Amino acid sequence: MRIACVLLASLALQAQPPAAKRVDFRETFHGTELLDPYHWLENFEDESAQSWLAAQDRFAVSFLEKLPGQEKLRKRMLELSARDRLTPPRRAANRYFYQRYRPSLAHPLECYRDGIAGQEKVWLDPAEVAKDSGVTRQVHGVSPDGKLAAYSVRTSGQDEVEIRFREIETGRDLPGGLQKALYSSVSFLPDKSGVYYGVRSRAEGSRIRMHRFGGQLPDREVFGEGLDSRVFLSANVSRDGRWLTIQAQRGWAGANLYVKDLKTDGPVRRITGDGESQFSITPCGPNRLLVTTTWSAPRKRVLLVDLERPEQENWREIVPESGDVIQWSACIGGRVYAHYMHDVQTRIRAFSLEGKALGDVPLPAGASGGVTGDWESEDAFLFYETLVTPFRVDLFHVTRGKTGVWSESRVPVDAADFEVKQVWYPSKDGTRVPMYLVSKKGLPPNRRGPLLLTGYGGFNVAQMPAFSPQAILWAEQGAVWARPNLRGGSEFGEEWHRAGMLGKKQNVFDDFIAAAEWLSANGYTTPQKTAISGASNGGLLVGAALTQRPDLFGAVYCGYPDLDMVRYYRYTKNNNPPALLEYGDGANPAHFPFLRSWSPYERIKEGARYPAVLLTTGEGDTRVPPQQAVKMAAKLQWATRSDNPVLLRFYRNAGHAGGRGMQEAVFHTAAEYAFLMRHVGIKLE
Repeated sequence: MRIACVLLASLALQAQPPAAKRVDFRETFHGTELLDPYHWLENFEDESAQSWLAAQDRFAVSFLEKLPGQEKLRKRMLELSARDRLTPPRRAANRYFYQRYRPSLAHPLECYRDGIAGQEKVWLDPAEVAKDSGVTRQVHGVSPDGKLAAYSVRTSGQDEVEIRFREIETGRDLPGGLQKALYSSVSFLPDKSGVYYGVRSRAEGSRIRMHRFGGQLPDREVFGEGLDSRVFLSANVSRDGRWLTIQAQRGWAGANLYVKDLKTDGPVRRITGDGESQFSITPCGPNRLLVTTTWSAPRKRVLLVDLERPEQENWREIVPESGDVIQWSACIGGRVYAHYMHDVQTRIRAFSLEGKALGDVPLPAGASGGVTGDWESEDAFLFYETLVTPFRVDLFHVTRGKTGVWSESRVPVDAADFEVKQVWYPSKDGTRVPMYLVSKKGLPPNRRGPLLLTGYGGFNVAQMPAFSPQAILWAEQGAVWARPNLRGGSEFGEEWHRAGMLGKKQNVFDDFIAAAEWLSANGYTTPQKTAISGASNGGLLVGAALTQRPDLFGAVYCGYPDLDMVRYYRYTKNNNPPALLEYGDGANPAHFPFLRSWSPYERIKEGARYPAVLLTTGEGDTRVPPQQAVKMAAKLQWATRSDNPVLLRFYRNAGHAGGRGMQEAVFHTAAEYAFLMRHVGIKLE
């Protein structure tokens, strides 16, 4: 009987998903005709598309639920992920606001204390907002006196949210609020009479507006006329209420800063140059801003701005550019703290306002972390973690250093059981790329066993060595976990970022493919035992890798991905317009050739032997058009000549920004891992 059951399960795993019909649909881009036989699947309202999607998802669910070992994976992932921990607090007056995570909760509690040692109070419980774990919320700002907060409510993982305003002490929401939209910032006036906020519309562009509580008039537009939706706008009111500072960031490579004197109701004045540099700002006492910028410094420097004389020629340099990249800076208790990346790990150095070096803040080797606080207080918080050491927050004093523990995550894992090392390998063009590896201590060299390779490589995002349940879980199964720091990120400054965007995006894929080749050549794995995994821009990464080098991989997880890069600009209802500045715009004849050259959807070849592929997307994804993963699945299923499955999970109530509680997310992740592990030779009970 047992043999019969095993045979039936094996046959079920080998069945094929329903094939999609091919329709002769042709489009011409800049004189080039392209065939898109699955264009009809873009219309989710079409009955045939709905029927095919439902059948695909049913097949994927049936396939995945038969894979063994998922209960064990779920249990371990919950131990590693759903842990008690506190985030570093942020001070407003004498109140300290933070989040508390608990294993039993789908989402964290929003808490505060009156004074550092005060009693914990919960001011926002996610279960109170909605019992549905697919409804999430996020705090966007707290008034300077710590008595009023702005928070958003998000449904099904959509980027668009509703903004509500809550009285901290009573737990009562104010009447009104801000309607569902794409918000980038909310900043309170000191008297709590209203807020300035940034909002973006795909149709109307980006704006800064002013909202008065209890007012009858429409919100007043303050800035943004003529700006399109590729610009991110954020506004911040100074603690004393005099200054409004505005950041206008066009994509991820350039920005401008603007200032308005609210005391005199003066005009909005631009204080930076041509918008080709990056700027991040933080208050640094009355009438001052600290600016971390790539202006004349690709690896960034830190400057002080006097808002009475805010023109760029009056800025004073405090921390010069060096060989290490500055991630960000903070003004705490009369000092400036610069957070550096040194070979993809954090270093923190203190400076006086005159630029005098005051020493380093000690951190463990291979750590990612930072120190947070504000100008008015010498009490701050130091947080840090490593790939195998959980997140910890220490009390920190600017002159005495660490003075105690604020919060320490208690996770059943012993860092001594694992080996973490950083290696460097050459990419296709000879560029040296760093990569972190995690394995169980004592794993034999040259074992050529299972390996998970993951990455991102884009949007100026640095992949720092933060605590990774994924790395630990794979290492515990006897596999190696590998993550290279690909071009397109910020690990080595703006030059590293620009070397992986627009016409140079292929460098990112070359870096990733070179990592897989190096790992095989150096005895860590073989192509058949290599799994790759990525989501969002990381989904594009693995989509490009599997279509350019299908021979290098045994299994692929591709989550919420961008894949049809030629047509991306046409998905006007649910795309992310600023992403066109990073990837390229298919409407631009100069961009079309390079987009077509690496667009995964265009690179699929009939008759190729593709690895096992699991694609996931959600109908609530309003940032990355879900039609891309849908069409990719249909085309891969038609094209492949291997026996490996190509599966599509299509979630009706999830999107790019989540839409699941912790337990539900772990449930689905366990299925994704079980899929990858099965196809690279890891046997789960």
